[in-house]
Amino acid sequence: MGSRQAAVKAGWKQAKPLISVSDRDCRTRALQLYKAWYRAFPEILRIQDLPVNLKQCREKLREEFHKNKNVTDLRVKDLLIVKGQQELQEFSKFWSQKSHMMMRFKETHNPQPQDFLSKFFSGHK
Repeated sequence: MGSRQAAVKAGWKQAKPLISVSDRDCRTRALQLYKAWYRAFPEILRIQDLPVNLKQCREKLREEFHKNKNVTDLRVKDLLIVKGQQELQEFSKFWSQKSHMMMRFKETHNPQPQDFLSKFFSGHK
């Protein structure tokens, strides 16, 4: 009995991939998206008049891609790639506002308070 037959017999169906057929195909599409963002940043910065420089944008891009590096489900990877392509189009065509891009640059690391008074003042237990 094949894995598909065993899955159907167990009561659940195997989900079909959205776009990518294999992990390699998905990786290729992710790299293409990364390169497209990398190349588009100078134009986006010029159009949007953002208060960040090119180096900061590319570091944020790298951070966003590394944030999702442990995703293993092919369908989730495809979804993330599609969302990334949509965002790139929105920023390139000036459909998104300056504030939408700047939301990405908010401080992402909030250090947790260590001592009692710091925890008390921040509202942590």
